Amino acid sequence: MTAVEPIPVAPHDEFPPEERKPRRRRGIRGQRPGWVTYAVLGVFLLGCFFPYYWSFLIGSGDSSTIRDPNMSWIPGGNFFANAAAVVSNPAVNFWLALWNSIWSSVVIAASVVFFSTLAGWAFAKLRFAGSRWLLIFVIATMAVPTQLGVVPLYILFADLGWTGQIGAIIVPALVTAFGVFWMTQYLQQAVPDELIEAARVDGASSFRTFWTIGMPAARPAAAMLGLFTFVTAWNNFFWPFIVLDRQNPTLPVSLSLLQSNYFVDYSIVLAGVILATIPLLILFIFAGKQLVSGIMAGAVKG
Repeated sequence: MTAVEPIPVAPHDEFPPEERKPRRRRGIRGQRPGWVTYAVLGVFLLGCFFPYYWSFLIGSGDSSTIRDPNMSWIPGGNFFANAAAVVSNPAVNFWLALWNSIWSSVVIAASVVFFSTLAGWAFAKLRFAGSRWLLIFVIATMAVPTQLGVVPLYILFADLGWTGQIGAIIVPALVTAFGVFWMTQYLQQAVPDELIEAARVDGASSFRTFWTIGMPAARPAAAMLGLFTFVTAWNNFFWPFIVLDRQNPTLPVSLSLLQSNYFVDYSIVLAGVILATIPLLILFIFAGKQLVSGIMAGAVKG
């Protein structure tokens, strides 16, 4: 009986140095971003942050701060006093405007996400006559300026008796062409057709297939769409300024009343702008992860 000779193993020192070193994770193009990349990103970050800092700088001063050629770049101590002047101003009706902006933006964002996902599911996964041309028509409506529809839309809501009511700004924004296009592009690649066929074999209806398969799959893209829709509805000024009145405004409309006098105190105006921006900053702090994942998912799937 012959003995089995052991397989010779090279000593540790005989391996080439490049094989002993652990592999470093590299970027998309094979190298990690250097200091130039971070410097450029830092400049862009400062450029985006500067308008907020400048608004806070003026909002923390007094009425003469904005006209002072030797203005200090250190914030003053009048921000809370200016903010209290905005909140207590009877012409602004701040708390009612804040509530109107919150609940109208929430309703619009939720409605756009649901109906856009439902329409995107139909265009992406259902087969019906004229679906392609109908989708092209929906996309083409994005090229129509909003100003063209203001007059007939106002006449319609005036006949319905909705002028001055929050419903007049919610109903026209329940679904958007961009939302339909975005969800259609995402769902075309996010959900395989075989999964839908399996659900139909199990006896699931079309709506149940959408609700149990389409909605969970569309969550990253829906999160991004909901955030952007909320911000758009929150900052919307043109149509609410036309259809609402001073007794029932949204926050941008109410803050515009601070500039309706002969003398405009920009320290108070910009303090109100900072107050209107704080809810959006809080939203992005808690939902920023969903925003990034939604954008990246759309870039990969699209």
